[in-house]
Amino acid sequence: MKHCLQRGIQTTRRLFKKATGDLQDWQKLLRSSPQKHIRARLHPRMRIKYTIPIVFVVALVIIEKENNIISRVSDKIILKETPQTPLQPSGLSHMLLKRNGSFPSFRQMDLMLMKRRLENYSEHQEVKLKGRKHILLLATTRTGSSFVGEFFNQQGSNMFYLFEPLWHVEKMLTLDTGGTNATAAAKAYRDVLQQLFLCDFSLLESFIDPLPVGHITTALFRRESSSSLCEGPVCSPVIKGVFERYHCRTRRCGPLNLTLASESCLQKEHRAIKSVRVRQLENLRPLAEDPRLDIKFIQLVRDPRAVLASRMVAFAAKYKNWKEWATGGDVPIDDDEVRKLKGNCDNIRMSAKVGLKQPPWLRRRYMLVRYEDIARYPMKKAAEMYRFTGIPFTPQVKSWILKNTQASKETSGVYSTQKNSSEQVEKWRFSLPFKIAEVVQKVCGPTLKLFGYKFVSSEEMLTDKSVSLIEDKVFKWT
Repeated sequence: MKHCLQRGIQTTRRLFKKATGDLQDWQKLLRSSPQKHIRARLHPRMRIKYTIPIVFVVALVIIEKENNIISRVSDKIILKETPQTPLQPSGLSHMLLKRNGSFPSFRQMDLMLMKRRLENYSEHQEVKLKGRKHILLLATTRTGSSFVGEFFNQQGSNMFYLFEPLWHVEKMLTLDTGGTNATAAAKAYRDVLQQLFLCDFSLLESFIDPLPVGHITTALFRRESSSSLCEGPVCSPVIKGVFERYHCRTRRCGPLNLTLASESCLQKEHRAIKSVRVRQLENLRPLAEDPRLDIKFIQLVRDPRAVLASRMVAFAAKYKNWKEWATGGDVPIDDDEVRKLKGNCDNIRMSAKVGLKQPPWLRRRYMLVRYEDIARYPMKKAAEMYRFTGIPFTPQVKSWILKNTQASKETSGVYSTQKNSSEQVEKWRFSLPFKIAEVVQKVCGPTLKLFGYKFVSSEEMLTDKSVSLIEDKVFKWT
């Protein structure tokens, strides 16, 4: 803005000087030339007669508008962005005398103050941009996203973490057929995420059932999985007789007050959200282009064969057809369940291809991570994710990782975030029949290839521990 102002003033001065020079030439002509010569020379200069007053008036208007705009912008900057103690006249006088040895003109004083305000504003914006980070962990169900989400949930008092807030949106938009309107859902997901990153819960409230009363709800999905919603400032007094299904486990709290949650969010330095419901990364472009956000997308992927094996256990009722196919009979390749599997694989692959191409709106904002790499090298991959986001990798996170990647079989349940990570990588190979693995390879082949997962050609190869199905592959994020 400073350079634009200087260029504008310089241009105005050149125009004014030219107009003044033309006026002086015209006056000399009138004084020195006879009337007949004036008539002869009048036509070529006819444009100047009209140009001079127009340029003069325009120059005055530009100067006046510049002063008004600069004054208004500077005042708003001071009031909204960089509140500071007003300089006392004596202090200002002392500063100017020390610098210049004499009092400058009022115009010089205004320009100096404006310059100082603009410098303060620039510094404030730079600090703001470099400071607060917004992280969106994108995944699908049974990819280890709850486990990886804890990497950020455990960061400490500087992080405001939300676990699956889009669950409410999906539930509200689900049709009687069990599906959702993809276009409407994509827009709703995007808008809710955008508002939540700005600590505004009002749009999310409209999707919570039953509707919160006075911004207070007992129905927020998996509240206990977000430590930010169970800490002191957000933990309201317990109300006798009020039941909250997803109540806090670390301390006794009353129903969730979303106003308090919003205030706590605003006080945090960083914000992270985990979601398994966003289908296409492209739909989130407005978040990357929002100047209020400094967002980073981390897409977590896992071998589709392992994902299916896990879902058949965790969601047995929904995947009963797959369980029946696993025990006997051929898998109908044109079945709705198979088409749904293909659609999921295609969505994951298309989002990853967009991210890996690093278009301008995603440059230095996208990172692809395989669950298998995290399971084998949890500390290394966590450090890489933190380096990518620009957030300190705290001792608290490191301690949590060490504790929760060496869990015993008793504590490593289906929904647990405590895992013996290295064991989890290969576990699916001994529960998924080869014929089911073949179907997944057929409909999700391009996805397997993109992420570096090897195909199996026999039952023996599938269950052979000496054969790794994970290629060494590096996905660039810098």
